[in-house]
Amino acid sequence: MALRTLITRRLLSTSVFSSQFGAAVSNLNAAGSAASDKPAPVPSDTLFVSGLNKRTTSEKLQEAFAKFGEVVHAKVVTDRNTGFSKGFGFVKYATLEEASKGIEGMDAKFLDGWVIFAEYARPRPPLGQTGPQDPYAQRR
Repeated sequence: MALRTLITRRLLSTSVFSSQFGAAVSNLNAAGSAASDKPAPVPSDTLFVSGLNKRTTSEKLQEAFAKFGEVVHAKVVTDRNTGFSKGFGFVKYATLEEASKGIEGMDAKFLDGWVIFAEYARPRPPLGQTGPQDPYAQRR
């Protein structure tokens, strides 16, 4: 983060850059500091992949991620009624090391013409502990 701040200050010190891109860089720095406030993801052997092309199949997803390790299972989530992709899916690797290599290799890369994002999947909450469905339930 210190290097980013140093580069930003250096760039903003030039009047041409400052007049054209100063606000955008300031917004970028604010977003960067907010992103660092998030807790670190818990490593998992399952990856959540978002930004998938609507035509990407589970087979294509498995083939793309298999370059980085043994893929146990890959699934593109589809709409129950239409059968069309919802634009995200899951990839399960045999080990945590392979999963981290999969993230490094495929995060922010192109698949079927679209930029996809890969991150560790968050575990599902236990049944019965999903929280209230009514946003005002805690106020009553």
